[in-house]
This record gives sequence, C-alpha cells and structure tokens, in this order.
Amino acid sequence: MEELDLESRANADDHQALRLWLRLLTCTNRVEGVIRNRLRQDFATTLPRFDLLAQLERNPDGLPMRELSKRLMVTGGNITGITDQLETEGLVVREAHPSDRRSYTVKLTATGRRQFKRMAATHEQWVIELLAAWSVEEKAQVYGLLAGLKTHLANMGALDMAAAKEKTK
Repeated sequence: MEELDLESRANADDHQALRLWLRLLTCTNRVEGVIRNRLRQDFATTLPRFDLLAQLERNPDGLPMRELSKRLMVTGGNITGITDQLETEGLVVREAHPSDRRSYTVKLTATGRRQFKRMAATHEQWVIELLAAWSVEEKAQVYGLLAGLKTHLANMGALDMAAAKEKTK
C-alpha cells in the first residue's frame, strides 16, 4: 500500500496552485524524513543538532544564542537544550559575550568542526542522491523557478507588513 501524504488531501478539481503547494510540501517532507533517519542512523544525531552545527561552521567566530534561535526559527529554550547536549559531547563551547554579560556566544570546538565536516560531506551526498531523478538542466530550471517564487513571496510579505502597519495607525 502506498504511503498517504499531503497530496492525498487534494483532487483533480482543486486549483492547480493548491495541488502544486501540496506536492512541494510532500516532496520536502519526504526528503527531510530520509535525511532525519540517516542522520539518526549514521551519526546518532538529529536534524536540529546538524542545523545548529552548520550555522556555527559558517561562522567560525561563533554566534550569540539569540542569533542561533533567530536563524533556526526555534525558541531560545530549544537552542539552550541543543547547546547543552553538544557542549556535553565536546562539540561546542559557550563563551560569555564580551559586551553583554547576560548573553553567550556558541562556537564549534576542533572536535565539533571535524565531526561536522564528516556529517556535512555525507549529507551533501544524500541530497545529491535524493535529487538524482532530475537532470542538471532540470535542477537548474527548478532552482530558477523557485528563485522567482521566493522573490514574489518576499514582495508579498513586504506588502502584507506595510498593510498591517497601516491598519495600526
């Protein structure tokens, strides 16, 4: 029996945009599910931990916990919990922020950097495998189409924010 997914909510009579939206969600969820399972099986870690390490790898001077929370779009409590685990494992260190004693900057340790490098290389191969159904040209086309959609959505978001500001005046 085929696994039910978000597309099972739509039928041929629904608007094309709704069917496309559900297809995008279904594909995203399936790719993310495979990556979550593989991270757990191959590295005994979770996607949120991987994402936090990825942010730190891109920022060698570290990031304030508040910034990590913002970038990963999770609560400060979640960041604290993940950081506590990673610190216990020796993958990150927490340092007092130089100008704000109430804030901490999180940095990768040398061990954390080495471990993340291995995970990231494997992760990249998984993504390549998962998107292998498309040719190079098809990937470029989808990438371009999604860039246009991203711009459109950003513009709509700006319009929505302006309208909301106008209502509060």
